[in-house]
Amino acid sequence: MNLPDITEFMTWPWEKIAPYYAELEKQPITAANVADWVADWSRLAEYLYETYSRLHVATTVNTTDEEAQARFEAFLEGVLPEAQKADHALTRKLVESGFAPPNFEIPLRNMRAEIELFREENLPLQVEEQKLRNAYDQIVGAQTVEWHYREYTISQLRPFLQDPDRQVREEAWRLMTERQLKDRGPLTRIWQQLLDLRQQMAANADKPDYRAFRWQQMGRFDYTPDDCRAFHQAIEEVVVPAAAEILEKRRQRLGVDTLRPWDLNVDPLGRPPLRPFRDVEELKAKTEAIFHHVDPQLGAYYHTMREENLLDLENRKGKAPGGYCTHFPLSKRPFIFMNAVGVHDDVQTMLHESGHAFHAFESFALPYIHQRETPMEFAEVASMSMELLASPYLTHDFGGFYTPQEAARARIEHLERSLLFWPYMAVVDAFQHWVYENPADAHDPAVCDRVWGNLWDRFMPVTDWRGLEDAKVSGWMRKLHIFQYPFYYVEYGLAQLGAVQVWGNALKDQQAAVAAYRQALALGGTAPLPKLFAAAGAKFAMDAATLRQAVDLMRRVIDELEPIANAA
Repeated sequence: MNLPDITEFMTWPWEKIAPYYAELEKQPITAANVADWVADWSRLAEYLYETYSRLHVATTVNTTDEEAQARFEAFLEGVLPEAQKADHALTRKLVESGFAPPNFEIPLRNMRAEIELFREENLPLQVEEQKLRNAYDQIVGAQTVEWHYREYTISQLRPFLQDPDRQVREEAWRLMTERQLKDRGPLTRIWQQLLDLRQQMAANADKPDYRAFRWQQMGRFDYTPDDCRAFHQAIEEVVVPAAAEILEKRRQRLGVDTLRPWDLNVDPLGRPPLRPFRDVEELKAKTEAIFHHVDPQLGAYYHTMREENLLDLENRKGKAPGGYCTHFPLSKRPFIFMNAVGVHDDVQTMLHESGHAFHAFESFALPYIHQRETPMEFAEVASMSMELLASPYLTHDFGGFYTPQEAARARIEHLERSLLFWPYMAVVDAFQHWVYENPADAHDPAVCDRVWGNLWDRFMPVTDWRGLEDAKVSGWMRKLHIFQYPFYYVEYGLAQLGAVQVWGNALKDQQAAVAAYRQALALGGTAPLPKLFAAAGAKFAMDAATLRQAVDLMRRVIDELEPIANAA
């Protein structure tokens, strides 16, 4: 298949791409040629995926770049729907042929589900959905405040939430929240349009509701909505009491009557905030040193990303919120995007997104793009495990960021926040189940507020929100996954449970645990979830017993680190 350089391909209209699909469509598939046919299809898909990724990245690194936005929207409207139709035809052709290359059972399973779900009338709706996601990014990316004669992005205010002065923390928190609340009107309009689009897509595909549509679209073959509810209950039983103890200990150490939202990020013993790096170059250099200690090959992967300018890390005005790792499958390279402002959270984000990048590097060896489509539940094991596998190397001794005392503090903070995350994950996931079970009610933001507030009270103990009720109940509007990636959140909770098991293995034998981790990443999407978890040395589980083992391990290590962190 004779295709041009990717930079040229990115400028092509559909009319120049269509003949390549037509050639594959007319070519018969036989046992003798199926591997070559799929390889040609895979290469064409790599061009399309990389074009999408590069155009999308350009809109997030600068949300004010109108030319980048126009190029992306032109691709979304003029190329992507036609490519999806043509791709669907090839998917059907392969499945109906009865032939497949080796190690293709899971991709075939996924393709059968895609065929059953595909409706041509949904393609323009998906384009509209992507436009609304971009609009969300633009609104949130433009949020700034004036404070002490300086303009700050919301992300740039985050370090002030670690200030030992409670008044400073409160002022920063209120400024952030009041600014975010000002956009409730436009965000409500986006939300209502997204709900309508998603319900229509489900109806077009003959699904009873959007959750059923999305479940199949996400390839969730190994667990059900009822399993998610059981996971929520296990978290309520096992984790919420542990979270309450952590927060109560924080309240006592801070010496306050009640714990307020601006008290959750400051060091509870009054120590100065951790400031791990001065600029992103230092962040890159120290992260690379850490990865070389975790595993030389992982360090080499990260070095490649530094050398090839595949890291956009610093926060700036006009940059989209959050962090992500995408990949360019034709170039066989990942790309990391984040909003670093010099706090420890940035280190954790760097480690997390690098885990995704390593997953991409390891799975690039698989011959077909269809084999590299990893279920997100395991993709997040790759990232969350890396946060934990790298944690022994955070100190200056390994070229890292901290003294031994600071590293112990950072590790305690990470483990405590991981424990606190499970209840928050349950809020987000349970809210999304409610939304798509009750879409008419969810159309009303006041009802959404009430449901979110009730879930918050169920899962999020101790913190005092009196007088801040508007900020509490509207938290769903500040969770981008709810707007942009519906139902994509339970993956984090499941993956964290897997990652803690991988880390538990590493505490006994780091080298063996990292080797198993890399072997599992190299499987890409060629095995079902339970086998992917097992390859990494973990159990795919949603039960209270497995959760309790993980919580006990995390609390034990926190207790072991406390004397180091508190040493004079």
